[in-house]
Amino acid sequence: MTRETGETRNAALLTVEDAHVVYAARSGHLFRPDRVYALTGADLAIAPGETVGVVGESGCGKSTLARVLVGVEKPTSGTIAYRGRDLWGMPSAERRAVIGRHLGMVFQDPATALNRRMPVRRVLRDPLDVHRHGTPAQREERVRELMSLVGLPAQLADALPGQLSGGQRQRVAIARALALEPELVIADEPTSALDVSVRAQILNLLLDLRERLGLAMVFISHDIQTVRRMSDRVITMYLGRIVEEAPAAEVTDRARHPYTRALFSATPGLLDPIDPIPLSGPVPSATRPPSGCPFRTRCWRADAECAATMPDVTANGDAEGGAHRFRCHHPVAGDEPTRTLVLEATRTTPAPSAPPEHP
Repeated sequence: MTRETGETRNAALLTVEDAHVVYAARSGHLFRPDRVYALTGADLAIAPGETVGVVGESGCGKSTLARVLVGVEKPTSGTIAYRGRDLWGMPSAERRAVIGRHLGMVFQDPATALNRRMPVRRVLRDPLDVHRHGTPAQREERVRELMSLVGLPAQLADALPGQLSGGQRQRVAIARALALEPELVIADEPTSALDVSVRAQILNLLLDLRERLGLAMVFISHDIQTVRRMSDRVITMYLGRIVEEAPAAEVTDRARHPYTRALFSATPGLLDPIDPIPLSGPVPSATRPPSGCPFRTRCWRADAECAATMPDVTANGDAEGGAHRFRCHHPVAGDEPTRTLVLEATRTTPAPSAPPEHP
């Protein structure tokens, strides 16, 4: 949904333009199966050194976006460009080299992301060997550097992943992602599989590495307050679409999209507790998304216009430029208190659903 200037796009590390990911579903007619619209019309530009947070409910397309960003998955349509060059327009060998050397990925569960038969030394050396990074002696030295970088004692180099704690395994996964000194790391729910006691340690490690190495980062999590604290900019996704981008400092109290306000209102606040904004009904099916705005079946402000057309991108109250962007026919005022929205949503019923249609 981003509408950057040409200068901003040229300066970006990674850009996504009108990316769609559509899967064939097992449901539906034998000769005409249903289609799952996992990602729809995604537009995004990530600047060097920037941390972009991604929030949304389960199934909203966060992990699909992560796989597209890191080049694990080819979009059905659209463009993914690294420093202005289309990744999927490159020869396959060049694309693998660019992705391997410049983009890193930290997966959700280190227990399944690491080969349980490989000792830590081999896990960390593997990407160095694959991309022929330096001499064998330099690769061994790099393994030692990586272990020190993420706070792992040298004596664990010969340990298998199963012999490590969850936090130690995730440190290995982070070190592996950093092995080739990437410019961008995508962290997909990097703490959700860990005990609460070690989550803060891993988050602090990521923050420290970002500052020390000058990394750009995409941080995806269900913990929306953590995303806000970790990020420079926060993206809200709903049913495969990016519906809002906002500076992290504005996303809690000055978000313009009703869904973003509802998400952040559901996070408990100790200093100023409020009831969450109520949303009626389940999330629509990704195989039969609603017509118009995807959120309108649960939105207390929805009307016939929302069912008829997808909202255009609005930026800072106008249609051009600006750091705060959203898609909504009836946005929340930037200074509107969340308490007021709770009362408004409580006494309003969303508009009836019209027949669904694909994007």
